[in-house]
Amino acid sequence: MAEANETKSETTQTDQKKPLEPLPATASKDYVWKGPDGASINYTATAEMIPVRAEDGTMIGHMFMFSQVSNDEDKSDRPVTFLWNGGPGGASYMVNIGGMGAKRVKTDGMAHLTGVGEVEDNPYSLLPSSDLVFIDAFGTGYSHVDPNYDAKKVWGVDGDADAFTRGIIAWLTKYGRMNSPHYLYGESYGTMRNAVVYRMLGEHGVGVAGVTEQSTILDYEPTLSGEDDYYMGMFPVYAATANYFKKAGVGVDQYEWYDKAFDYANDTLARALTLADALPADEMKRIAGEMSGFIGLPADFIEEKGLRIELDTFRKNLLKDEGETTGRYDTRFTTYGYQDVQGDNEFFAGEDPSYDAINAAYLDVYMKMLGDMGFKGYENYEGLSLKVNSSWNWTHQAPGTMGSPQVPNVAYDLATALRRNPTSRICVLGGIHDAATPYWNVRHDINKLFLPQALKDRIEYHLHSNGHMLYCDEVALAAAGPELKAFYDKRHEDQAAQ
Repeated sequence: MAEANETKSETTQTDQKKPLEPLPATASKDYVWKGPDGASINYTATAEMIPVRAEDGTMIGHMFMFSQVSNDEDKSDRPVTFLWNGGPGGASYMVNIGGMGAKRVKTDGMAHLTGVGEVEDNPYSLLPSSDLVFIDAFGTGYSHVDPNYDAKKVWGVDGDADAFTRGIIAWLTKYGRMNSPHYLYGESYGTMRNAVVYRMLGEHGVGVAGVTEQSTILDYEPTLSGEDDYYMGMFPVYAATANYFKKAGVGVDQYEWYDKAFDYANDTLARALTLADALPADEMKRIAGEMSGFIGLPADFIEEKGLRIELDTFRKNLLKDEGETTGRYDTRFTTYGYQDVQGDNEFFAGEDPSYDAINAAYLDVYMKMLGDMGFKGYENYEGLSLKVNSSWNWTHQAPGTMGSPQVPNVAYDLATALRRNPTSRICVLGGIHDAATPYWNVRHDINKLFLPQALKDRIEYHLHSNGHMLYCDEVALAAAGPELKAFYDKRHEDQAAQ
């Protein structure tokens, strides 16, 4: 009898739920955004933990959301935009304090930011066009998975998108904004998240007016070793970088040089890479010479590599004589070359001066801003969680396809959502110095969808001087501002046409 009681006691203890750690209290503060032309917007910033539940009511966890909402009483046509960064494993502070939020950290060209970040009312903010809600993915920032829920269910392409969809609906419901124009804004992996959330929101009966894809990746196949599309996508980036450092195309406009390399990749390099070792030797030599003229590396070096130049190879060799290496997110940033003893490829691939130049200043300012609002979060804000990244489940079955490949392609999700909602729009923002998500690849991915012209007309493309993080480049940010405003204003054209 005693043995049975012990077993029952053990079972009871096993079934007991783990206690949820105390949630940070919601904090709000009123501000006035002042624009460069004298315009101003009274808005309320709110930092809060939004509960997110699964379909059966099970608590998934609490998502940290930082909103900036205009205090105008009439919200009938006021859009609300949900924004995030990528990773996977990245929190949303960079796209907020970097470029789209009401406040931003001032940058200094390609220089490494020093000391305390300087903050300004962001002249390029999306706030004049939309209310803003920045969301941290589960396991990043302050977003915490419930201790009784399996975090791996949300650390994957589909589980993550489902959680974001539910989180967005929870926010819209709480604040009575279901009938507002809804927009999505994602960067990097966030553009992949965008595509799936775009589709899932529609399946939950929530309309999406527009989707902004900044530094886009839709198909992960080019990230596999030896994929021809990888070298195709990188080639125009290499050319733009060589042009910037005056290693090639000296005196030629940066966009003209980029476009020439883009066309060369399509017209000449594609055939050469496809033929590979079957390419005649004299043709291989000729193309290696032409490539050298574009990207600034020696022709014999390119020929030895079979015309296939890895990003790490390019970064290490373009400025080798100067003792420097280039960035990955933005290839214009440089740092000092590493010793051969530090030659581990995985280590080098993760070293990025363009990230190092801004990250500390951005995060420090963001934490101070939350503190000034009175928000007391958890002990650590996970700006970039390697645990989430390494645990990611990449399987994804695109609508209308068979099976769940380990390498996801969400371009079909994007196309499916657009077909279902042909009044919505998509804005693609790319940078000529982005070696993390090359612009050539997103153009290629969307071209392969063979969309009808009516849907192609709903997609617009804008290319700027930036790298991966648009907000690092104030010139690009200033150029993108009017384009984004026009993108939001197009909803009025669509409403008038109905």
